[in-house]
Amino acid sequence: MADGAARRLQRIDDYPALLNEAWAQAHAPREANAPTVISTFAGCGGSSLGYHMAGFRELLAVEWEQNAADTFRLNFPHVPLYHGDIAKLSVDECLRLAGVKPGELTVFDGSPPCQGFSTSGKRELGDARNQLFREYCRLLEGLRPRAFVMENVSGMVKGNFKIVFAEILRALKRCGYRVKARLLNAMFYGVPQSRERMIFIGVREDLGIEPSHPAGWSEPVVLRGALSGVPDDGPEARQSLRAALQRMPQGANNGGGKYLSHTFGLTRAAWDSVCPTLVKEPKRMGHPSGMRFLSVGAAKRVGSFPDPFRLLGKYEFQWNRIGNSVPPLLMRSIAAHVRFLVS
Repeated sequence: MADGAARRLQRIDDYPALLNEAWAQAHAPREANAPTVISTFAGCGGSSLGYHMAGFRELLAVEWEQNAADTFRLNFPHVPLYHGDIAKLSVDECLRLAGVKPGELTVFDGSPPCQGFSTSGKRELGDARNQLFREYCRLLEGLRPRAFVMENVSGMVKGNFKIVFAEILRALKRCGYRVKARLLNAMFYGVPQSRERMIFIGVREDLGIEPSHPAGWSEPVVLRGALSGVPDDGPEARQSLRAALQRMPQGANNGGGKYLSHTFGLTRAAWDSVCPTLVKEPKRMGHPSGMRFLSVGAAKRVGSFPDPFRLLGKYEFQWNRIGNSVPPLLMRSIAAHVRFLVS
């Protein structure tokens, strides 16, 4: 059953206003007893922003890539950041930096790099990035939070990767948690993008609580409403790509090289539909006009990043940050649900 099929969905009439409200919630004062989170593989802060929107205090973030770490610091200057290799972060150091003891943390979050599993890549079983979840498990076992959330891509339950998926489930359960995993599509959680993520939620065994996932709550938001007020100033497509985009109907993609050979990832977004999944490659998502690619400002809206969220570097770096992030509004729903579960 689709995420949004189980109950009546809410229509979002003013998406920019929804983002502004969520941004204000993220920056509201926190009470001393607010739930706490540590974010690993934090990237530029998509998941972190979702937790802030849900009323969490973030005690520590972990990220190794320079541009992502710089972007995180720019947007979350009050959150301690461990900028380095997670394999070199000991449990004791993590506890010290976060200022907690084992068992005190509410949620331990992480998005281990997913390129080795991604449906947009080659999905190689031997990809070293697929082993980083073991570092996540090492810290999880030592920190003993009340709950954990681990996000990854839908590709890990396809083909041979079902074996890896089962291994990940076993490893998480061995850490002392009841675990449930489910594919969630961000378009049913206020995000104007069809983007599936595999969400693992675990609750510590001694709490006696069964983990569950939040139900979808929103009707899909189409681009016409999502991009309201965003300038159409994305990079112009070179002549061959522009010609291909203009031949493509809105909502179509270049699968099989139908419109242009050797550019199979090319897609033209449609005004009256949700945006297809944003990938990390920047010049693959055409504007509905067919004249140019989506701008960074448009990509932020599609990824549910509020307009004031700042990105660093050239267009390609900024796009990559958004394409690799968990949409904040999706994470807000997950974080609020887990907060309710273990409160």
